[in-house]
Amino acid sequence: MLYHANKKMKKPIPEPKPLFTERMQDLLKGEDFQKYLEILKKEPVRSIRCNKLKITPSDLKKRLEKKSWKITQPFKTHPEIMVVETILKPGELGRALEHLLGYYYIQELASMLPVIALKPKEEDVVLDLCAAPGSKTTQIASEMNNTGTIIANDPNMGRIKILASNTERCGVTNTIITKKDGYQLCDKLEREGIFFDKILVDAPCSGEGTLRSSYKTYKMWNIKSVKNLSNIQKGLINSAIKILKPGGELIYSTCTHSPEENEEIVNFVLTKFKDEIKIEKILLPVNARPGITKWQDKEYLEDVQHSCRIYPHDNNTEGFFLAKFRRIE
Repeated sequence: MLYHANKKMKKPIPEPKPLFTERMQDLLKGEDFQKYLEILKKEPVRSIRCNKLKITPSDLKKRLEKKSWKITQPFKTHPEIMVVETILKPGELGRALEHLLGYYYIQELASMLPVIALKPKEEDVVLDLCAAPGSKTTQIASEMNNTGTIIANDPNMGRIKILASNTERCGVTNTIITKKDGYQLCDKLEREGIFFDKILVDAPCSGEGTLRSSYKTYKMWNIKSVKNLSNIQKGLINSAIKILKPGGELIYSTCTHSPEENEEIVNFVLTKFKDEIKIEKILLPVNARPGITKWQDKEYLEDVQHSCRIYPHDNNTEGFFLAKFRRIE
């Protein structure tokens, strides 16, 4: 029997908290909001990323199709991104030999977008400030063909172990793993005169974009956490910008819809570093909406609209947000 992706969920989804619903209705009006609610009832697609350090996308596709998996490649410009439409057995995705050998990484489609936007190149010096469990670190290493240097940081030892395991499984050899508070690491690197061509700040967030795959987000969500996380995110990006080379690029990303954790952070950067940092337009292989410039009683700078909002019902993905900054030379 073949198991198909994107079926309706067998058990009913939890009821969103009233304040969360109210806020999403402010972001998505009328029919748009109803489409959002409908996609939450469907399981997310099974997506994987070919690890080009070990195998080509075409060879991986052939191997998986021999297992009777149905594989599609939704983006012509990124053949490494694959959707597993059907699979022989439930749970096989994480147990397949190709996964154990590091030929592919199980990664949600929207989660791949920050590295696509960052465009790391061979021989770059890259900082992945909030790196665990390693999906984006291994993606960066693959794009750099194991050249240059990546510093992959996380403050939590349990997550560091997973990060180390994933980089080893994927054959990553250009990465130094550090266990440090993000602010402290950036301050130390600045004192040592170590600066970066590319920086990824995939910040800890409230996870509003992960409701399709994580029921616990419904229960854990609260407005106090949103506001606390906003302060943490400002601190992280403030520290990271100080170690970005002239002409260097930084991606800020979250898997949430909350403007306090998204556009407010972008506005903070553009205001504080107005003579040093500019926001860049991003071209993505998915439908992206511009960042908003007004939220409740706050108004943001016009350039904030160059950031990208990824909604689940626009692309059949999880929700995401990203913005790209460049240090003025």
